[in-house]
Amino acid sequence: MRYTQVKISTDTILEKMEEMFPNAHCELHHNNAIELVISVVLSAQTTDQAVNKVTPALFRAYPTLDDYEQADVGEIEQYIKRIGLYRNKAKHIKELTRQLKYEFHGEVPSSMKELTSLAGVGRKTANVVQSVWFDIPAFAVDTHVERIAKRLGLAKPNDDVVAVETKLKRKIKRGKWNRGHHLFIFFGRYFCTARNPKCEECSFTSICKTYKQL
Repeated sequence: MRYTQVKISTDTILEKMEEMFPNAHCELHHNNAIELVISVVLSAQTTDQAVNKVTPALFRAYPTLDDYEQADVGEIEQYIKRIGLYRNKAKHIKELTRQLKYEFHGEVPSSMKELTSLAGVGRKTANVVQSVWFDIPAFAVDTHVERIAKRLGLAKPNDDVVAVETKLKRKIKRGKWNRGHHLFIFFGRYFCTARNPKCEECSFTSICKTYKQL
């Protein structure tokens, strides 16, 4: 079956996603910037739902940076051992909380350079913190965002996450980056899933690279 090339603006894409997911938001539970950083670090290769199951007890046990400093890595591991890569993540938590206390005077920094200097914090995590906590325009690219960007032709199949981020930020208005990040995630997490996308209900089949291959 042949498809006629149809162009849909990124504004229209976001508008349709907004209609579908008006309540799209960061689903990692947190009460402050430190909890957000830790939650995003824990979310690597793990679902937000899984992270939210372990963080309440973790945050109750270690309410301050001093508490993390006094804890052994093995103790931290016990609180997060139900999620993937928990041993490395426990080491990252121990080190990043030390960095926050001694290098950043107990405050989470807002710049990309300073955020990515923290243990376990890569560009995606830094983008999430900038966007969610500091309201700095950013477009974090996780597996959902990457998948949707490539399926909708906003990035090429072989683009790495940095290239995907660069292209999304070029094609989407700066003032819509933060909102767009959440909309792309919800669209990918709950509708255009990796294995069973709801193509029969989708408004973007005319531009979807995956649908054209079916």
